[in-house]
Amino acid sequence: MKKNKRILFSNLEKSAPYNIFVSHFEKACEQGQSSIDAIAISSFNTRLNEVSSRFVNLKYIIGDEWIFFSNYKSHKAEDFEGHDQISALIFWNSINIQIRIKADISKSSKEISDNHFRGRSKEKNSLAISSKQSKTSTSFQKIEDNFYDTIKSKDLFIRPDYWGGYSFKPYEIEFWEGHKHRLNKRDLFVKKDGFWDHYILQP
Repeated sequence: MKKNKRILFSNLEKSAPYNIFVSHFEKACEQGQSSIDAIAISSFNTRLNEVSSRFVNLKYIIGDEWIFFSNYKSHKAEDFEGHDQISALIFWNSINIQIRIKADISKSSKEISDNHFRGRSKEKNSLAISSKQSKTSTSFQKIEDNFYDTIKSKDLFIRPDYWGGYSFKPYEIEFWEGHKHRLNKRDLFVKKDGFWDHYILQP
């Protein structure tokens, strides 16, 4: 597994959009892009009939799986359970590149989730264990107390079943490259029957 600044790549799909992604990623790294692993995930909640977006940290791309981690009882988890299609967005301002993605999402394997959890700091794991993500609390003090009580536990590297990875597999990837006069370059890749079709979009 090749390690870079903040995202781990392994056995990447050998295709044009993945080659382009890695090329842009390396250029952004060279330019000192901050929060290079930040990716906005938009989901749909069928019960509430509404769309939500939030930033998460993209940790791995393994083959064609793009992986981040979360609480399986969070609001976004409910969204994913009811509607397994998402859109995702990356913007690297250091190179003026926007990457738009449409994908199907599901829980990652237990092996991926367990291995990742074991490699995290005890502080991060204490929060994952103690937090009922997105649920209300009567005070921030109670949240802090629960965190510090949990950090004394001996089992901080045993992953709870309510926390783990989400893997999404893109079926559309658009690379938007900003230029002068808004003469922006847009390359769209659409996956059909296991192959990527390429289209040039007008600005």
